[in-house]
Amino acid sequence: MKQALSNGMVLSAIILMDILTGMEFDLFVPSFPELQNHFSLTPSWVEALLSVNFAGYCLSLFFVGGLADHYGRKPIILLGLATFILGSIACLWAPSFWVMLSGRFLQGAGIAAPAILSFLIIADAYSLKKQQSLFAILNGLFNISAGAAPVLGSYITLYFHWQGNFTVLLLLGLLAFVMTLLFIPAYKLPEHKETISLRGYIPLFRSKPLVFLMVFFIFNFVPYWVFVGMSPLLYMESLSVSLAHFGYYQGALAFVYAVGSLCFGLIVARYDQKKLLSVSSQIFIIGFLSIGLTTVLNSANPLFITLAFLPFIIGQIIPSTILYPLCLSLMPKAKGRINAILQGGRLVFSALCLQIAGYFYQGSFQNIGIIIAIFILLTVMTLFFVIKNREIMEFSHEQ
Repeated sequence: MKQALSNGMVLSAIILMDILTGMEFDLFVPSFPELQNHFSLTPSWVEALLSVNFAGYCLSLFFVGGLADHYGRKPIILLGLATFILGSIACLWAPSFWVMLSGRFLQGAGIAAPAILSFLIIADAYSLKKQQSLFAILNGLFNISAGAAPVLGSYITLYFHWQGNFTVLLLLGLLAFVMTLLFIPAYKLPEHKETISLRGYIPLFRSKPLVFLMVFFIFNFVPYWVFVGMSPLLYMESLSVSLAHFGYYQGALAFVYAVGSLCFGLIVARYDQKKLLSVSSQIFIIGFLSIGLTTVLNSANPLFITLAFLPFIIGQIIPSTILYPLCLSLMPKAKGRINAILQGGRLVFSALCLQIAGYFYQGSFQNIGIIIAIFILLTVMTLFFVIKNREIMEFSHEQ
């Protein structure tokens, strides 16, 4: 009974960290007009509150992974949450915009630790099969919180102004810190501690199966963020979708992925994983064809474009759930560094591709669709190599 309660509190702490990570980036976005008036900012400086947060997150990623493999998960998570709390306080009581900008940087740098390391606590404690089920559930909760954040932030801003959103983030950060301190176990560290220098990442690229998996996750990540990043311009400026209705289009994608992940987490252990991955590759092909057709037709119908992208979103559920825990388990002593490469690589690569999409954007879906279709095709190709890699599939069956 005590063990079950202890496990439940650990999972509750991890879920809270997951929710905080999902909300940190988008909760305060509805406050932009108020912040612009309060600090007398240009639109570009308001957007800097997102950019500097992203920069702090990316900068922190690679240090977090190595530090966690060297010193353990719990102390690094606590350090990250403490940094996030300091950043939230700076934002909440900022006497000037520069203090708020510094606070947003600290929030981004701090949130990287729970974002990367929360799942590793599960990976350290459970078998691969159990990890896959739990990851699917956590992934669903993360996407629900990320999708709900702008809506929740709108209502908080309406009643409590921009300070209300930073108050919520501060309270969530404090609660996550306390729960981590009380309930997350401090696992015994290996006698041979891993190096915390950047050279510690080099051995990861010598493993062919691990490289296949990391490249797959990077390619698999790009289409969604190119779509999400360009859709505000496309839908609201070019296709005349109102602000009130725009949220439904993006929310539908997050909702389908979240519900699909939650449901798949309950059944993943019952079926052969290689067959499930093959099904996923077929769904990706359908997604490639639907996006290709929409691109060729250069559709101006926002509903048609959203539905065309939906098969790719559905196809992501299976490999994300099965292969992510498997990727971390290939080198058990390097889980932190592996996750840092996954997160950092996906974000940096997506940002570059988003810049390319923005550069070639001409007010229609066509150029966006070309970039998305290319990366869906690359996703299918890399997933094929993953399925055909005997070492990966044998490792999956052994766990």
